[in-house]
Parts: sequence; structure tokens; C-alpha cells
Amino acid sequence: MVPLYRDEAVVLRTHKLGEADRIVTMLSRQHGKIRAVAKGVRRTASKFGSRLEPMMVADVQLFEGRSLDIVTQAESLGSYGAEIASDYASYTAATVMLETADKVTDDSGSLQQYLLLVGALRSLSRHEHLPGLTLDSYLLRSLSIAGWAPSFVDCSVTGAPGPHTAFVVQLGGVVADAVAPPGTPRLDPATLLLLAALLAGDWEAVDGADDRARGQASGIVAAYTQFHLERGLRSLQHVDRR
Repeated sequence: MVPLYRDEAVVLRTHKLGEADRIVTMLSRQHGKIRAVAKGVRRTASKFGSRLEPMMVADVQLFEGRSLDIVTQAESLGSYGAEIASDYASYTAATVMLETADKVTDDSGSLQQYLLLVGALRSLSRHEHLPGLTLDSYLLRSLSIAGWAPSFVDCSVTGAPGPHTAFVVQLGGVVADAVAPPGTPRLDPATLLLLAALLAGDWEAVDGADDRARGQASGIVAAYTQFHLERGLRSLQHVDRR
């Protein structure tokens, strides 16, 4: 029996291999995270290679290898790369999404993470919302799927009903005054509403938020993400929030 299989996958990153090949890391719908060799894709005439660039979603056929699989076919399902790359803010947001997806998924992958990432890239490519807001929503929802759901209403320590305004990254969200460490920063009610809307995907509320709430929320999301992803996100420092 020939060890061939097919799947849908989004390309997370690529590395050069030899003179003409690439190692492609993909998050797939059914087979988790896949690392595979794409032969000959760095030749200028290779249409195959353009379907296996970061941010692209493809229907791929692979040959199962001992250490690395081999991509034998790739058909484009979502050519989001070109539309995203034409806008710097969208491109920097997308690079953070790809790095996050790579860090929060292991080889077994996650269908929820796959669907969330593809949906976020599609939204970026269509410019449906401000790129920074799309990124913040993606980060909160991706972390929640990974088991690090923040609390923006009830106390994350005691469960005391909210709203609470003291936010402690290390404690998982807002906390009651009784357990808030001295000097804990306080968040505006509008920022807390925005954070909750970003987590829920309530885009009517998100798009209606003011600049102050957006700026404060972005800082909270960045701090929360960096804390839970132990090595941090190198691409996050390049995000264009304008």
C-alpha cells in the first residue's frame, strides 16, 4: 500500500533545503502539524511553489516519509498571501498569527486552531476589520482554545461576580479587589467591554470601540499572549497598529 494521504493545510513557515527545495511547515485540518519537503519549488518557473508560501491554504497530497513527508501535489484553496502582503498592517498581523499557531499547536494539531487561523487570514485578506483588531481577537481565541482563556468579567481567582477592573496577566484576567496585588493596573470599563467582545467575536461591538479602548486592549492582549507563550513572539514587535 502506497503511503499517500491528502489534507487541507495552511502554510505556517518555510525553510530552504539544498538548491531548489524547501521544508514546509503546515497546520492541517486532519493530520495536525506537518513538516514536509517540497521539491523543486525554488525554481523560478515553479507554480507549485507559489501554492506553498506562508499564509496560503492548499489541498495537498503527501507521501509519508521516515522523518519528513514529501509534498507531491498542491492545489490552492485560499490565496490570501498576495492580498495580505499588499497592506503592511495586515501582513505584520498575519505573521504574528502564523507564529502563534505554530507555537500553540503540537504535532497532533487542532481542528479548532486550523479553522480559527484560516478564518482570520481570510478576514485579513478581505480587509473586513482593522488588522490590529483582527489580530487581537485571533490571539485571545487561539489562547482560549489552547486552554488559557482569560476572564474579563468575573474574578479569575475567586470566581466573584464582576465587573472587576483590576487585571493581572499572571492570574488569568480580572481579579476582585480583595485579591488584587498592590499596584495592579486598572482597566477602563470600555476596554473591558472591548476585550470581552474580541474574545467572543462580537464585531459590532469591536468595530464601535474608541481609540483609547483599542490601545489599552492591545497592550493587555500582547502582555497576556507573551506571558503564556513562554518564548514570546518575535513577530509581535513589528505589528503596525495604525
